[in-house]
Amino acid sequence: MARSGCIVPNDETRSRAKKVVRGLKRAYPDAECALHHDGPFQLLAATILSAQCTDERVNMVTPALFEKFPTAEKLAGGRIRDIERIVKSTGFFRSKAKSLKGMAKGLVRDHGGEFPQNVEDLILLPGVGRKTANVVLGVCFGIASGVVVDTHVKRISNLLGLTTEANPEKIEQDLIALLPKKEWIEYSHRVIHHGRKICIARRPQCRECPLLACCQRVGLPPLET
Repeated sequence: MARSGCIVPNDETRSRAKKVVRGLKRAYPDAECALHHDGPFQLLAATILSAQCTDERVNMVTPALFEKFPTAEKLAGGRIRDIERIVKSTGFFRSKAKSLKGMAKGLVRDHGGEFPQNVEDLILLPGVGRKTANVVLGVCFGIASGVVVDTHVKRISNLLGLTTEANPEKIEQDLIALLPKKEWIEYSHRVIHHGRKICIARRPQCRECPLLACCQRVGLPPLET
């Protein structure tokens, strides 16, 4: 049965997806999460801060944040202005500080400071959506709860012809239907690395791309011969 609003995988798209997965594995065998962290609490906080901010900037901020607030309990009891001061350079700092404190309070109040290992509980925490939940579950617990769809995965999956969607949740459903579950976690890590190194948003290096042979290049002008 067709899924409303999503691609129905056919043999051609499935074959392309397999080639993409193989190409990404060869090009980025050691790709991993770029956010520095020690455990799921730190990665959850860092991922909240990464919204509309570079991982490099987040990695500059989190050492001071975790030095002052090393646990969920400490962060839950922290003064909001202290959190704001530390995270200010990541942008939208008032909203992010509120989410960080609320997330920590939720972990302490609803889970006794323990970390829930399912999407359903995680997305009830302030500032945590499916993408953030998928990141932490995949990286910290090896749980393939879904496919992380950030701006790189959204853009490049469309270029590759693996989805035609703009909505991240619909893109995730298309990718879930195309990719083996064992590839869900690493696909996103590798595509993100690819987007930073080769398939750069405003100047994609198509002639250097290891995926060129299987890329639809949707929306891009033809390559000059």
